[in-house]
Amino acid sequence: MAEGEKDPQLRRYEFRRLVEEIKDIRGRATELVTLYVPPGRAISDVMGYLRNEYAQAGNIKSRTTRKSVLSALETIMNRLKQYRQAPEHGLAFFVGAKPVGADKSEQVVYVIEPPEPLGTYMYRCDSQFVLEPLLAMVHEPELWGLIVIDRAEVTLGFLRGTRVEAVRNRQSQVPSKHGRGGQSAHRFERLIEHAAHDFFVRSAELALEIFLPVKDGLKGILIGGPGATKEYFVKEHYLQYELQEKVVEPLFDVGYTDEYGLKELVEKAGSTLHGLEITEEKRLVQRLLLEIRKAGGGLAAYGEKEVLRALEMGAVDVLLLSSGLKRKRLTLRCGQCGKETVRSLEDAQVSQAQWGPCPSCGAPALSLKEEEDYVSRLFQEAGAHGATVRMVSVESDEGGMLLKAFGGIAALLRYPLPPPAAGAGVPASG
Repeated sequence: MAEGEKDPQLRRYEFRRLVEEIKDIRGRATELVTLYVPPGRAISDVMGYLRNEYAQAGNIKSRTTRKSVLSALETIMNRLKQYRQAPEHGLAFFVGAKPVGADKSEQVVYVIEPPEPLGTYMYRCDSQFVLEPLLAMVHEPELWGLIVIDRAEVTLGFLRGTRVEAVRNRQSQVPSKHGRGGQSAHRFERLIEHAAHDFFVRSAELALEIFLPVKDGLKGILIGGPGATKEYFVKEHYLQYELQEKVVEPLFDVGYTDEYGLKELVEKAGSTLHGLEITEEKRLVQRLLLEIRKAGGGLAAYGEKEVLRALEMGAVDVLLLSSGLKRKRLTLRCGQCGKETVRSLEDAQVSQAQWGPCPSCGAPALSLKEEEDYVSRLFQEAGAHGATVRMVSVESDEGGMLLKAFGGIAALLRYPLPPPAAGAGVPASG
């Protein structure tokens, strides 16, 4: 990744967390305003629509609701003025007032540039935000390369999530039949084979041009086609070696080699695609269990304190984090002695937490200095110590075990951890 660029897994996690946070917000009556602006929609048209809605909102009978809706519309229009045109994937606004107790409310404002293009224009006032267009994007689309080939043509493209994109089609000049006999037959067969070889070479060069720039993000390359041509193309290693390593077995029989053939390839490979992701997660968790069973714990660490200690020592090779983790990392400061302590708590505990006395001086004077997402912090720690992070879904049995049995955090190590030094401190946790 380029310097400063976020890990795709972290982007996916943060987007899902944000959508979940918005989903939990409830307002009184119709005080929450949702606005979706798709790419290509003129900002001036949207502003005109909102001004009309603003005039209509002045007729709302409830004074509280009227005030909240008008305030939300003013906020959205002020934010829209910052854009000359909608971004590449559009914009989503979630603005309104949520109750905070004692007949009081506070304004919430979320402005999101979604990871995929919005396909709808929508304005809605309700007691909760409308999130259906974003919920389909919660899982960042995986990127797969697609090739369908025979001797007549080749088509290359991508599968992004559920969207098939044809990128390039090339027709061959390979003759399919000839009517020559005798010695001429052998000569024409050689010419046909030479033309086929040239076509495969050009097809491989095309694949290199399209797939190599994104190879680090490619989950794999799916290849299909009618007959045995696809097997020959792969077996003879026409693809550049880095792309050859990405080819997913088995190859798939499809009846077409045009854009429709790409769609047919995806349909045929459906179970394989899902299985590859789940299989990799199972392999990692099973490897973790195998290491734990070894004497002394093997090359594994689990539990927050032990994993953090391993990270600080640079011993972590792969950090396993459950996608079901919902925690905050809190920095608390004592108003009496000025010392700080760090704790991690489940989301549900943060708002209800009683910090208790200061662990240093015992004074009941702890206050919240800083709050950050726990998983985002772990990504930073892993990056600083050269560890790879793997988010593990909760869909498989192994993924569920990682969350329930190990608290959603474990690590595969480069070398065994020494026992903690006597009296050595570790980061405080909840």
